[in-house]
Amino acid sequence: MWLLLGVLSAMLLGVYDIAKKVSLQKNAVIPVLFSSIVISSLILLPLPVLSHFYPAMMQKTLLYVPPMGGRAHFFILLKSMLVLSSWLFGYFAMKHLPITIVTPIEATRPLWTLMGALVIFSERLTPYQWIGVSVTLISVYLFSLVGKREGVVFHHNKWIVFIILAALTGAASGLYDKFLMREFNRVGVQTYYLFYQAIIMGIITLLLWYPKRKTSTPFQWRYSIIGISVFLTLADFVYFFALSDPDAMISLLSTVRRSGVVVSFAVGAIIFREKNIRFKAICLLGVVAGTLILLLGK
Repeated sequence: MWLLLGVLSAMLLGVYDIAKKVSLQKNAVIPVLFSSIVISSLILLPLPVLSHFYPAMMQKTLLYVPPMGGRAHFFILLKSMLVLSSWLFGYFAMKHLPITIVTPIEATRPLWTLMGALVIFSERLTPYQWIGVSVTLISVYLFSLVGKREGVVFHHNKWIVFIILAALTGAASGLYDKFLMREFNRVGVQTYYLFYQAIIMGIITLLLWYPKRKTSTPFQWRYSIIGISVFLTLADFVYFFALSDPDAMISLLSTVRRSGVVVSFAVGAIIFREKNIRFKAICLLGVVAGTLILLLGK
């Protein structure tokens, strides 16, 4: 069951990536991110309110948010800062790079999640896992070659650095999620980490973007921003529900979750009419194949 939920979360994430790309084209990154987080927070706001005033009714549903102590809020705040760092890096990269380059690099997150798990739990790679790592890294290198054709030089382009940092911090968040799901209520984690993100992004927007708004890229409201909020909220809800299953494997679930890149890659290629699609598709297959080899090796 948790694996099927992972597939559903992946599909929702694919649509989320498309909505994100549409929202960020020729638009200010910080207010787009802030707006989407606020909308997501408003979507979930009724849950803690209803759980507080009507606990008996909410406990019969999957949407109950129990009272959470200071320890829980501290760890959730850390989750907020970690995810927000990944999103800031990822949003800036998505704005300035083709979606057919960004999403495959983001799809390498399971690789970094596995590497992190190896470091944390002192595991060793099997020969098959080394093959999987090698295939994935070679595929990313091939992406750098096709990117060079489009004027995106990987080792000289700061937006490539940004998307790599987004993948690394996202992988760290994936490892952290398993701890959070074991310790705390999953709906409470999803609800409060968005609330904290809204506060942090509000401060960032006021201090960094608002004073310079007239000299930087102007902000344009687009309905696709609502799509960012809705599809990400649904994707996270399904993902946290799957991860709360005691039998769920974070390495497998994180891999399945990133398979939504196929949706965003295919639809993005059609909508935005980007170049070198065939070669990029081969590289993407390499990333997916490398990740599957990692899992089979385990």
